[in-house]
Amino acid sequence: MAAGLPGTVRRGLARASGHAAGGERPDDGIRTSRRERRVTPELSQKLKDAGLDPQTVENLVRTALDEDGPVDVTSEPIFAPEAASAGDFRAREAGVVAGIPVAAVVFELLDVAYEAKAADGDRVAPGQVLISVEGPTRAVLRAERTALNLLTHLSGIATAARRWTDAMEGTKARVRDTRKTLPGLRALQKYAVACGGGVNHRMGLHDSALIKDNHVAAAGSVTKAYEAIRAVYPSLHVQVECDTLDQVEEALAVGAKSILLDNMTDAQMAEAVRLVAGRAELEASGGLTLERARDVAVTGVDYLAVGALTHSARVFDIGLDFS
Repeated sequence: MAAGLPGTVRRGLARASGHAAGGERPDDGIRTSRRERRVTPELSQKLKDAGLDPQTVENLVRTALDEDGPVDVTSEPIFAPEAASAGDFRAREAGVVAGIPVAAVVFELLDVAYEAKAADGDRVAPGQVLISVEGPTRAVLRAERTALNLLTHLSGIATAARRWTDAMEGTKARVRDTRKTLPGLRALQKYAVACGGGVNHRMGLHDSALIKDNHVAAAGSVTKAYEAIRAVYPSLHVQVECDTLDQVEEALAVGAKSILLDNMTDAQMAEAVRLVAGRAELEASGGLTLERARDVAVTGVDYLAVGALTHSARVFDIGLDFS
């Protein structure tokens, strides 16, 4: 870790860690206890109730904590092991919170006491306390950034989803996510979308079929692609991407019950709604913006596919204030 640091810093680290004298690192006990500590059954159940796999979340949090390295060269020289601190994670802006039980995994692995003051999906105001924490100062500070990285990212997604949902209020349309997610974070990101009132599309390539333009090009037609899937998976949910009204008619003729209207104008989507007449669910996709959301929703489509919910949502501003 220290190989790329200046020699004076490397020597300082060696002295602080005891390596120069053959001693143990000052945080060896922290690292050992973190490896041995597990998430409580109560928190595991909360994660399960949220539709999340506890072991997957715990593994993710452990990886995130490991990214900070074995030594905190700022906090450890300043604070004795017995020093304790308390603080509050507060919202700095208005929005929707998501990731409270995920942040709780961070605290439990580092033996930081915590109390949730808000629940995932809650609308929160600037200054509102989301989580109160108390514990060894070193542990609280080690937990801070990892907890914030998860909370701010997931709350940003939930807040974005809520804005889309609010923009379409009074219509039947719902905002839906896509597979445009960050590697390793798909389950959490889709969970955050749901916290903001959005709807999850397929989780992967295994649970639902989506016939896109390249499938059609390689297969020869919408009909050939659709029939090939139906021959193997008779009851699977199959969605067909269409970028023309002629393709919509072909998808209907082959029996499609879910159609993705790709990069169509509002007028084209309204015509597709008239053409389909309730025989299939319709999802708008491509070039959608929050400003345009309501205009698209009133065409009569059922869903708006918004990849930006997960691939481009800005973080929600949250900070930790020590008491």
